[in-house]
Amino acid sequence: MDKKQLHDLICKSSGNESNICQIYAIKDGSAVYDDCWHGFKTRDAMNVNSVTKGVMGLLAGIALDHGYIGSVDQKVMDFFPDYNVKRGEKTVYDVTIRHLLTMTAPYKGRSEPWKNVCTSDDWTLAVLDYLGGRKGITGKFRYATLGIQILTGIIERSTGRKCIDFANRNLFEPLGLPERIPHGDSSKEDQFDFFMNKNPRKYEWYTDPQGSVTAGWGLCMSARDMAVIGAMVLNGGIYNGKTIVSEEYIKEMTKSYLKLDERFGFMNYCYLWYKPYDDREVYTAIGDSGNIIYVNKEKNVSVGMTGTFKPRIFDRVDFIEQKVLAVISG
Repeated sequence: MDKKQLHDLICKSSGNESNICQIYAIKDGSAVYDDCWHGFKTRDAMNVNSVTKGVMGLLAGIALDHGYIGSVDQKVMDFFPDYNVKRGEKTVYDVTIRHLLTMTAPYKGRSEPWKNVCTSDDWTLAVLDYLGGRKGITGKFRYATLGIQILTGIIERSTGRKCIDFANRNLFEPLGLPERIPHGDSSKEDQFDFFMNKNPRKYEWYTDPQGSVTAGWGLCMSARDMAVIGAMVLNGGIYNGKTIVSEEYIKEMTKSYLKLDERFGFMNYCYLWYKPYDDREVYTAIGDSGNIIYVNKEKNVSVGMTGTFKPRIFDRVDFIEQKVLAVISG
């Protein structure tokens, strides 16, 4: 398969690939693939959904490298001394940053309280009300998009600046990527539009009424942005000779901590990143609708891919390995 054949395949698709908007690949430090669909251009951005979590994993590492965070085993409540813990709640005092990064933090209730959190004035504090519970720390994996919001609060309280400003200064700008701006509106109608709108977006990041970014979704990036971030991860935290994240943290971030079930394709879970295979150095940050950062150390390649909202598309690993890598190699 060559580039034209792949382009036409996506153009003609009526299935899972029909929503792909951008693919960008970097191999051996150089761009080797750049294509767009549905009227998108290389520099256009879109809400990459849960790929946002992977970026938050990197920001946690940068805060750790700079000494704002003592260690991943530091207690979450160290950063919220003014928070009024609910009467009878004890587990919350035992939750660490590591629990957030590995999705093993415990939460009350069977489902995430989207309405309560996303209609509140401060989403981070609203999520803290949901943290803990009577079962204690079980080490069980529980995928919690809202739970990662606590990382935003930790970064903001430890650094003394908004998370979006910290990200611009320490991640996006050093990578030569456009700075992100706060999205602004957070009404119910706007949240719906943010997920469903299929047009290109600004280089923005969704924010709550306090101007704090959403940590589990809402970061807008292009496929190129994601491939560049992937290239940095691929190179042990270094990009264009500049250390963005320490190599030590990148190694910790990409270790396998949990084996996931069938719902997550039996992949391994790292620090908000996935390791799809037990015996291969392939790492991914994955979002709904097929948005993905794909990093393959064996091939020395990183791939970014964006897609408009489409239900029941979780990852593009097989598609990248069967189609995109074949084009690059060819």
